[in-house]
This record gives sequence, structure tokens and C-alpha cells, in this order.
Amino acid sequence: MTNELYKHMQWADATVWRSVLATPQAENDSRLRELLYHIHVVQRAFLAIWTNQPLDFPEESAFENLTAISRWGYEYYQNVNAYLNKITDSALEEIVELPWSKRIMEVLGKTPDPTTLGETILQVALHTMHHRGQVTVRLRELGGKPPLIDFIAWVWHGKPEADWPESIKS
Repeated sequence: MTNELYKHMQWADATVWRSVLATPQAENDSRLRELLYHIHVVQRAFLAIWTNQPLDFPEESAFENLTAISRWGYEYYQNVNAYLNKITDSALEEIVELPWSKRIMEVLGKTPDPTTLGETILQVALHTMHHRGQVTVRLRELGGKPPLIDFIAWVWHGKPEADWPESIKS
């Protein structure tokens, strides 16, 4: 189910990016830019944790425009899909140490319970979905047309592969 969840996530991200890039007012909207950057930096942060890589990412201001951020999101999926194809069912039960757990302790008022790899994989999909919803609301506010990106809509479409804009694949 993990692979299907991430196939949907990629399809939905690509579909939203198509709408974002087709909305002229989007390019200069700081809230939209912030949300899109946040989605992809969190995706990359978890992948870095899973693969024991440093948490070293460009600041939002390092991206020239929304196309640059979308290209960064597209590149993420090439890496996460390769990772997900290699993990075993037993690996999903392994505990993952999150470097920001001390900050979470302040929010919760207690030490966070252990978190498994499987739970963090689910967290990334749910976190992405939450903020993607905010992006679609913002698109509508800017006069754009948010796409239908529900999981069931993906199923109804026959579970298509992500259709990223050609402009970001280069």
C-alpha cells in the first residue's frame, strides 16, 4: 500500500503543480510559494533521515521562481521512489529517530513515543496532503482552478502515472 500511496502523492503533486504553473497570479504569491516550498522541504527532510543523509537544503529564497521549486519537487520523487522500492516489510517496523524530537517534546509536554519507519512514511503522505489542500484553496483565491486530486479520483482515473509539466523535467 505504501507504493500506491506515494504514486498517488506524486500524481497529486504533479497535478497541482500543473494548475499552479497555469495560474499567472501564482508566481508572485508569497503564501503559495511558502506552502509549496514547505511541502517539498519536509518530504526531503524525511527522505534524508531514512537514508542517513544530512539535513542540508536550500532556503526558499534560493529558488528563482515557482518552476525551480517544482523541479526540486519532481527530483524528490525520483529519489523517494527508488528508496521505497528497496525497503522490506520488516524495515517498516524499525524505529526512526527524528532530530527535531526535542522541539516536539516542548509542544507535547512529554517525550514523544517511538516512531517507526512506516509511521513516518505515512506522516509524509498525510503532511503533504494537508498542505496540498492549503495550496488548492490559495489557488482558488488567486483565480486559478484547483484540480480534483483525491485518492479516489486517482483510482477512478485508473491510477495514472504522475504527469509533471515538461518545463520542469529538464
